[in-house]
Amino acid sequence: MSRALIIGAGGVAGVVIHKCCQNSEVFSDICIASRTKAKCDKFKSELEGKTKTRISTAQVDADNVPALVKLIDEYKPDIVINVALPYQDLHIMDACLECRVDYLDTANYEPQDTAKFEYSWQWAYRERFEKAGITAILGCGFDPGVTGVFCAYAQKHYFDEIHYIDILDCNGGDHGYPFATNFNPEINIREVSAKGSYIENGRWVETEPMEIKREYDFDEVGKKDMYLLHHEELESLALNINGIKRIRFFMTFGQSYLTHLKCLENVGMTSIEPIMFEGREIVPLQFLKAVLPDPASLGPRTVGKTNIGCICQGVKDGKAVNYYVYNVCDHQQCYKEVGSQAVSYTTGVPAMIGAMMALTGKWKKEGVYNVEEFDPDPFMDALNRWGLPWKESFNPVLVD
Repeated sequence: MSRALIIGAGGVAGVVIHKCCQNSEVFSDICIASRTKAKCDKFKSELEGKTKTRISTAQVDADNVPALVKLIDEYKPDIVINVALPYQDLHIMDACLECRVDYLDTANYEPQDTAKFEYSWQWAYRERFEKAGITAILGCGFDPGVTGVFCAYAQKHYFDEIHYIDILDCNGGDHGYPFATNFNPEINIREVSAKGSYIENGRWVETEPMEIKREYDFDEVGKKDMYLLHHEELESLALNINGIKRIRFFMTFGQSYLTHLKCLENVGMTSIEPIMFEGREIVPLQFLKAVLPDPASLGPRTVGKTNIGCICQGVKDGKAVNYYVYNVCDHQQCYKEVGSQAVSYTTGVPAMIGAMMALTGKWKKEGVYNVEEFDPDPFMDALNRWGLPWKESFNPVLVD
């Protein structure tokens, strides 16, 4: 019986909230906090009477550390689940440190004024979290998150060394809009428009945006074009998985999405550099976010499936092993269950599971950790129980 403070009230937060309420034996109490309290109250009104979990709400600015500390001191949670914006990770970690409360997030920190994300800022908190006697779990969504657990599971059970990892993220869903993003538009567009990169022989290799393209035939989705991107879990997996020679991340995109994105780039709408407009300063990408469909609204109209997984190549007892572990998730089934599309669902479910791992002592170590540094087995079991069943293959089609 534990108390969780959930910071955020977007699409992913909605999934976390629903799944915590389904798991009342662990989450006896939750507090939903956001800058806009009305969003929190809406979740509460939807779920009260349908769950044994006691729900409260609060207004908080996640950029305001004293306000966060005050809320944490008043609510006294056992863990803080951060599903706010990546820009706010360090503020929330600071508040957790001051209050000596465990912390979990789904995406690593990135500065608001620089399109760059890496773990260095959060890894710098390791010693302070150790001294405070509390746990921070970083990147516990799907990718990063489940992909890291998949690799740790592969390493534990099937490999002595994993030499090559390809992470494949396929969204075969169709929301019917000419252009929309399946998660926060500002974060999504910054990620997709940045230069690609991968790790090979211990160093980063940089590519132009969308320079490397491959086609892959995804189970239950079909053939899709996928493109190499930079992604945060490459950085931690390269350190934590034995024998890595190369690790890459691919994501699928349709041609319509890419054409719209290129047009927006060409006219400056994806820029994060402030400009003056009618006497006030605005950031073009933030304005674009305001006019695009809210990802949380895509659930009822999105059809199709996602397929996300990891292909691992390496050796066991001197013999070559090829292994593929992945999850297929149906957009409409997610909407029927929790009112979200599958992209939010595949991020929110692992966040609840990671918090459960910490609260039940299965993932409890003092310091700051990425998910692959914990025992993967209880998490893998929980994926099957809580809505993200996985499949495995020992004869996958490899990516060249």
